[in-house]
Formats: sequence, C-alpha cells, structure tokens
Amino acid sequence: MEKYLDESLSFENRAKDLVRKMSLDEKISQTLHEAPAIERLGIPAHNWWSEALHGVARNGTATVFPQAIGLAAMWDMPMMKKVADIISTEARAKHHEAVRKGDFSGYKGLTYWSPNINIFRDPRWGRGQETYGECPFLTARTGVAFIKGLQGNHEKYLKVAACAKHFAAHSGPEAKRHNFDVRPSKKDFFETYLPAFEAAITEAKVESLMTAYTQIYGKPCSGSSYLLQEVARETFGFDGHVVSDCGAVEDFHVNQGVTSCSAESAAMAVKAGCDLNCGYAYSNLHKAVSEGLIAESDIDKAVERLMITRLRLGLFAKDNPYADIPFEVNDCKEHKEAALLAAEKSITLLKNKNSILPLNIEDIKNIAVIGPNADDRYILLGNYNGFPSKCVTILEGIQNIIGDNARVWYTRGCHRTDGPTFFHDNGGITEALSVAERSNVIIMVMGLDSTIEGEEGDAFNSAAAGDRSTLDLTGQQNALLKAVCDIGKPVIVLSLNGGPVALNFAQENAEAVMYAYYGGQEAGNAVANVIFGKYNPAGRLPYTVMKSVEDLPDFESYDMTGRTYRYTKKEPLYPFGFGLSYGKFSYKNLNISGDICKGVTASVLVKNIGKFDGEEVIQIYTSHLEDYGINLPIRQLVGFERIFLLKGEEKTVSIYIPPKELAYFNENGERVYAHEEILLSIGSSQGDQRSVYLGAEPNLEYRIKI
Repeated sequence: MEKYLDESLSFENRAKDLVRKMSLDEKISQTLHEAPAIERLGIPAHNWWSEALHGVARNGTATVFPQAIGLAAMWDMPMMKKVADIISTEARAKHHEAVRKGDFSGYKGLTYWSPNINIFRDPRWGRGQETYGECPFLTARTGVAFIKGLQGNHEKYLKVAACAKHFAAHSGPEAKRHNFDVRPSKKDFFETYLPAFEAAITEAKVESLMTAYTQIYGKPCSGSSYLLQEVARETFGFDGHVVSDCGAVEDFHVNQGVTSCSAESAAMAVKAGCDLNCGYAYSNLHKAVSEGLIAESDIDKAVERLMITRLRLGLFAKDNPYADIPFEVNDCKEHKEAALLAAEKSITLLKNKNSILPLNIEDIKNIAVIGPNADDRYILLGNYNGFPSKCVTILEGIQNIIGDNARVWYTRGCHRTDGPTFFHDNGGITEALSVAERSNVIIMVMGLDSTIEGEEGDAFNSAAAGDRSTLDLTGQQNALLKAVCDIGKPVIVLSLNGGPVALNFAQENAEAVMYAYYGGQEAGNAVANVIFGKYNPAGRLPYTVMKSVEDLPDFESYDMTGRTYRYTKKEPLYPFGFGLSYGKFSYKNLNISGDICKGVTASVLVKNIGKFDGEEVIQIYTSHLEDYGINLPIRQLVGFERIFLLKGEEKTVSIYIPPKELAYFNENGERVYAHEEILLSIGSSQGDQRSVYLGAEPNLEYRIKI
C-alpha cells in the first residue's frame, strides 16, 4: 500500500508522501483554487471556492439564516454553533450529491470561505454586514462558535473546512482596497484587529485563513511573511493553509507596485506562506522556478498544507463519518425552524414607548404596513447568500399572523433610493397617507439593502464601491416617515439593514423602533411573532449606532481613537450591546472569585420580574482605573450569556473571565498583566448613562483587585 493511502499514518506523513509523487506541473495545478484531478494518484478535482456566510451560498436551494451581523445580534453562542452545524450538514449533503453526479464545479466543494471576522470599525464600510460587529470580544466568541459548528467535533475529520477572513485589519474603504496600506499602531493591531483571529486559530482550530487585499505595514497581506509566518504560525500557532483573496496576488504588480510581473508576485506570495491562489497568478510559478525566483521546495510546503486539509476532509478515507449525510436533509423542516428561531433571536427592540408592543390582535381592525422593505424578498437575503425554497417577507408574515382578524393595508410609499421610481411626484407618499389614515396602528418597514451597502463591485450606491456616505435612511424614506408620523397614529418603525442606520426622527417621534437586519428566509414570520407577542425579543446591538457621520473619525484612519463603544466619547443614538425586552429582569448578589493567574468568575442572581417569559443577555464589562499613560478602552466587553427565564423565575449565572481579558495592551502590542483595581460592571447592557436613559436597568458594579 502506498504510504499516502495508509490511514494509520498521520495526515502530515501522508501528505508529504503524496506530494513527493507529484510532478512540478501537478504541484502547481493544486495551488490554484480550481484544482484539477490527478487521476494517476486518485486525487479528484476540487474547487476550493465555496461560501457559507449565513447558509450554503451560490449553490442552489439552501436554508438561508439571518445575515452575519444579525446572527451576531443574537448574542447566543449555542444557537450560533447550531446554525453553523446546519450549514455544514447542508454543505456535506450537497457536496456528496454533486460528486455522485460527477460535478466538481465551483461552490460545491468542502472548503468554505467563511466567517468574516474583520472588525466593523467604521459604520460606513459596506461589508460590515458580513461581520460580527465592532467588538473584538463578541467577534471572537461568535467566530469561534461558528467555526466549531462548521468544522464539526470529530477527532480526526473535518465536517467542512472553515476559513477566517480577511487576515488582517481590513474594514474599508472598499474603493481603495487593492492598493490601500493599513498601518495601525501595534497596540491597535493586537488589541482590536487580531484577537478574533487569535481565538479562531487557538480555540477553534480554524483550518484556513484568507488574506486581505490590502497591504499591512507596506507589504501586501498575501505576501507578508510578518503576517503569515511570524504572527499566524509562530505567535498564534496556526497549522492550516492560507488562501489569497480573489485576485489579491495580481494586485502586487497591477495596483501596489511591489513586484513587476505575475511570476514575481506568485513567488513572493508562496514564500511568505500563502499556499492557495484564488485567481491565476500561481500558474506563473513554472516561470518563477525557472528564473530562480522560488525553489520547488517552497511549492512543496504549500501543496503539503493543501493536501493535509483535503485529507482532513476525508480524501482517500474509508471511515469518514460525514460522507453518508443524505441529500434529503437540505432545506428540511427542522432547518427552516432553526432559521425562524435565529431570525427571532436577532431582532433588536430599541424603543417601546408605553409598552405599545406587543400588539394585541383582538384590538386591531385595520393595520397599515408601509415602506420599501415591507414586501421585498431580495432584501432579506443580504449578500453572499443562498436561495431558499420559500422566503417570507415582512408583509406576508404580518398577513399570516393576522389572518381574517383584521384588514392589512399595504403600500410601498417610496423607493429605497433616489434612483428610477415607479411613483410620479408625490403619489407614493400620498397613498401611504391614505392607508395610514384608515388604520389603528402603522408599521413602517424601512432600511437599506445590499445594493446600497456591500462589497466593491456588488453595490452600486452613490458612495464609493459599496461604502456609505451617510448613516441616514436613503431616498425619500425620511420624508415618508415624517409624513406618516404627522397623522398622529401609533407608528412602529422596523429597519432592515446590515450596517447601522441612524433613526433619529423615529427615536423621537415613533412609538416603537426595532432592527431586524437582513433576517433570512423566515424574517417575515419572525418579525410578526415579535410584534404580536409570540416571541419576546432579546437581541442586542453588535455595534454602536451614532447619530451622524459627523460623529465619526476619518474613514481611512485605522487608529481606534474615537471609534466604537470602546473609544468614542460622543453620545450615540443607541449604544453597543443595547436592546430591550417586553419583560424586566433584576440583578443582585454579585460575587467575584478567582485571581489574575487563573482568571475570575462573576456570579449574579438574575430574576425575571416582568409579565412575560423571556430571554436576557447578561453582559460583563471591565474598565481599567489606571491609564498607564496610553489610550486604554473606556470599557471592554469580557463576558456574556443569553439565558431564558419564566416570569418569576430566578437563576444564579456564573461567567468566567480568562486572565487575558483582564490584561491591557501596551504600545508594542504586548499583553500586560498588571496588578491594579479594575471596575467590573454586569447587567443587560453597558450600563452607561445612554443605555439607562433608553430603558436599560443600571448595572451592578464591583471593583476587583487583580
């Protein structure tokens, strides 16, 4: 038996043996994302490019969960892991069915280029919807849960291979990503931009990293040995493979001017540690070898890493437990139910004046549903999306739950943008007023879509390449909202969006405000269940909602000063971590145990003192009371847990805070474990003045000596 077929040997030894048997041409062919079969060695073709940001994407019918930013708003790690497990189940089912049909084309492989764990440092960034928000800790925890769900828990094989992207420090501007040089301070780099990647590598054992288009400290990310070797492999212990973002290696010579041709670019990337090329630059590795730009042994190292991943996925395996997942599980009833629950968990209630919500169906004879996002299936899917067999709009969800109990009036009112319109003059708003006047309560469904915010080349808004120039509602939406509110009827404003939308007018004039993000295939049913009290909302914001772009620093600056809840001193419209419930929860008996060496555990008694069964998200923040002469975060999330309590029920919840979360980063990007007093606060939000003003209970505070 050939050594590479011997399943008693390690994947590393088998991969080395397999690569030794390949010719140079065969090795190079395996470094391209469209890797052909090597039939003489029994290696089938493999297209490395598949997507699974919030469901299997671009590969036919699949369950579509809320967009990534909405999943982050759940603040629920068991649910996050369950979502990812369902995604990988459908990925396996679809892959093996395709293989049975001899189809090895794109998006049908087992290497999934998700999740996006970049930090959403600036709300103008169009791709922020793909991330888990602005907080390094929340992003790390959410990313770890998602990666573990994708990759499975088998001791030997991967369910699918996850990929943490974009390594590292990438969050716009989209228009300049092919030549932009990101130069954060080492403190910001290690404190803000790297913790989620560190967690993905050290805790989740992520199989792959994707490099960013940008440069980092003057070197292309795909060609930076500092980033790929020193940081990823030596500092964090990464042992998987690295893939370039698509076309990023060509940027070396086309846009960044660091090399003169494809052969030089390919050689630079491989030697730096980028093993796989999304694109075709690596087809020039033949030339690079012949010209002495790279040694064949460097290519061997890259291909060995790629073969290890394929072996971990079950190449040549006779005992792969995931190979028997049937095609029938795709888009099944249980997965649709999970999509509904995820959408419900993500919905974030931001205002509820006089407890107008939940609505009582028996009290309503006429209800108006108005707005450009009310009856649009496309908007629910976000970007990097799959295609569900059925997608329920907000209007349809409300119609489903109302039934024959009342009349549901509907009109679009206006378009999302100022582009081409079906309405002439003021006709759309006029009809909206007519509908509103005939209703007991009005639900305004506003927001954005993936043509307004998104990736370069996907979005075609007025801002550059998918980034936004404003935090306001676009088009005539504000005018529509103001006109309807002027009628004097109760107004509930629902925003479907990825990045934050500053609903300043709604906060002042509407009775209720909520975010539903891009909620996936069950968004309409989820929203209706929340509005009419079948589900008690507990989503929390994964980012800060500022009042205006005027409150933001320069978009191109990667300095964290003035950014996110951790560093801004401007009053936000809604703080990071904020979200209301129909119920009320009390906190008491806070107890802290442990020390700096082993970490500390915060225990608190939480009781549901409201009128509804429901969920609470317990959040823990720390603040350093010494400044050490450097710019430390105002506060930092260090722990959280989402729990369910029946009305009247109480529970003692214990949350562990590891030592590294009690440290701070110095100017050299090093963790410092100082013995000092730290202020710890625990509650349903940050516990800051703005959170309390908006309806959150004050946090319990405790000074701990570490």
